[in-house]
Amino acid sequence: MQVMGRFIHDDFLLENGTARRLYQRHAEAQPIIDYHCHISAKDIAENRRFRDLFEIWLEGDHYKWRAMRANGVDERYCTGDAKPYEKFLAWSKTVPYTLRNPLYHWTHLELVRYFGIEDLLNEETAPRIWREANAQLAGDDLSAQSILRKFNVEVVCSTDDPTDSLEHHQAIVDLGLATRVFPTFRPDAAFRPEDPAEFNRWIARLERAADVQIARLADLLNALRARHDAFHEMGCRASDHGLDTCPAEACTEHQAAKIFDHVRAGKAPSAEEALRFASFMLLYTAHLDAEKGWIKQLHLGALRNANPQGFRTLGRDTGFDSMGDWPQTSALARFMGRLAEEDALPKMILYNVNPSDNYAFATMTGNFQGGTPGKIQFGTGWWFLDQKEGIEWQLNALSNTGLLSRFVGMVTDSRSFMSYPRHEYFRRVLCNLLGSEMERGLLPNDEALVGKMVSDVCYGNAAMHFPFPESAQKENGVALTGARR
Repeated sequence: MQVMGRFIHDDFLLENGTARRLYQRHAEAQPIIDYHCHISAKDIAENRRFRDLFEIWLEGDHYKWRAMRANGVDERYCTGDAKPYEKFLAWSKTVPYTLRNPLYHWTHLELVRYFGIEDLLNEETAPRIWREANAQLAGDDLSAQSILRKFNVEVVCSTDDPTDSLEHHQAIVDLGLATRVFPTFRPDAAFRPEDPAEFNRWIARLERAADVQIARLADLLNALRARHDAFHEMGCRASDHGLDTCPAEACTEHQAAKIFDHVRAGKAPSAEEALRFASFMLLYTAHLDAEKGWIKQLHLGALRNANPQGFRTLGRDTGFDSMGDWPQTSALARFMGRLAEEDALPKMILYNVNPSDNYAFATMTGNFQGGTPGKIQFGTGWWFLDQKEGIEWQLNALSNTGLLSRFVGMVTDSRSFMSYPRHEYFRRVLCNLLGSEMERGLLPNDEALVGKMVSDVCYGNAAMHFPFPESAQKENGVALTGARR
């Protein structure tokens, strides 16, 4: 049995003394602002306690499912009806085969940080790790709220459809937690008229959430504005969109209204009509964001549900997505350029999932800066790129074409409460990159100068960039939202 201290140790990923000092003095103790994630507000509100290591670690983790499938594991042990321990054991048998996959790093970093378990996970160690972790989960220190305290999480931004009632966010407000938890407005369903039945089911949910009848496009726009207002009252300061490319075709309100009427009548639009409608809706929501000073996030480039059989059997977000290879920059330029001409360009974060687009995205941000430091951000390595090499690629592209010193840093982008060590992982990669360049003479041997950039990227820039309220406490139905900093 190998002792984990030989692998996950104080200097993990830190290859020299300067990197270690940068991490220990300027990064390690910084709070976490997790401004984009998918963890459940319901779990936080109810202070969910996880029954076993499967619930907190494997439930819903499509990263692990992909690795298990690649290792020949039957689907029953991924998303099927196998018992929790059987699924954990199947994962444990897979872990030794994940060497050089970031899952190997994350798995052992998480075992150490959550449970103090320093053994390598494999078939032999699995029974003892299962027992020890489950014993700790039975206590009070690893409930949903305790985890946020343990990892010094200052802000969590969940990802929420406009039809969400926000009742769980209100319950969190009523609890008065030290961690501030805010919704993020994600109206992607409003951009997808291709399937009239699905679109109209979503419209029905929006009608209930906004307490209005939606018969015409104007009704839809008013309902979205009403939900946007409600999200703002609950402390929301960001929107988010997961799109293959940025829709940016010309579309008047009259044209969009005709398309909407046809879809409401059950008629599927042409591909061109669907693209024009999505373009109109994205532009409309950008205006809403600009009016309120929100930050608009665009996650672009994922080819989703590439396996039709897997999608039909298991649905979305089950591990059948990959990098897309669409042209990105022309549409982005048209979209952002029009908003700039209309004096309605909000702060934005652009994320790409294909590394071949790194420099394209990084240079696109430079076309629309001004007035606000780092107004347009090249977002952190996302999805398939949130590992050491992908993080370094993003940091290098940003550094070479823009200002790393204004970067708002890492997010978990995760559905799991076990993902907070990803911030530590990012911080170690960042400090190692900068520390190595200091030792090679590529950066000044000035710890105060470089250290300030480290602390800003890890925490300070996000704290200044996002206009989160100090609280979202309500009195007589009105949010009291004093601006932060």
